Amino acid sequence: MTGAVRPYIPAMGRHWMLFLYDPFTRAAGISQVHGQLLDHAAVQPGHRVLEVGCGPGDLLMQLGRRVPGADLMGIDPDPAALRKARRKAARRGLAVHFTLAYADELPLPDDSLDRVLSSYMLHHLDEEPQVAAMREIRRILRPGGELHLLDADGTPRPGTRGHRHPRLAGHTPERIQAVMRQGGLTEVSQTGHGSRRIAGHYSFFRAVA
Repeated sequence: MTGAVRPYIPAMGRHWMLFLYDPFTRAAGISQVHGQLLDHAAVQPGHRVLEVGCGPGDLLMQLGRRVPGADLMGIDPDPAALRKARRKAARRGLAVHFTLAYADELPLPDDSLDRVLSSYMLHHLDEEPQVAAMREIRRILRPGGELHLLDADGTPRPGTRGHRHPRLAGHTPERIQAVMRQGGLTEVSQTGHGSRRIAGHYSFFRAVA
C-alpha cells in the first residue's frame, strides 16, 4: 500500500453521509442482494476471501455468519468506514481483518486467495483504475480462483436518454465484462440481475483467474 493519501469516493458518495449507510442499506434491501452474491460465490470453510471496497463491512459480516471457517479480509480507502466495520465485527464476535488500501494496489501476495468479492464498488473508479483493479485481482487470486462482483447497472431504460447518475452513464454489463477481460480474467460472465425500488437496477458477474 502506498503511503500517500489518494482521492476516493466513499461508500455513500460523501464523507459526512456515512452515518446514513446502515439505514439506507436496510431500506434498500441490500442484505438480500448481498445474499444473492454470496450464493454465487459459494465460499467454503478454509477459503481465503477478500472484499475489495468493503466499506462498513456488511457483506463480510453476512459471509462470516454463513461460513465461520473462512478467512475473511476487507480493504477500503476510507478510515472512517473501516473503523465502523471493525466495531461491527467485534460486536458480532467475527474475526475479519480490515486494512486501508486501494483497489489498484492490493497489499497481498500473488496467487494467495480463493475468492475476491466486490459490491457496488467498481462504478466508484474511473476507467483506467477499473482495469488496474482487475489486474490486481487477477494477480492475487490463485489459479482457478474466482471474482464475484455486484454493481449497479447503468443501462439506459426505455424512455430515458441515459442514467441520471453521472458515474453510471455507460456503466453497462457489457462494459463491466470488458473491464474484467482487460484485467486478464477469464470465463467472464453475467450471472444474474435484478432491481429494487431504492437500489435500482443491478447485475452480478463472475470471472476466473
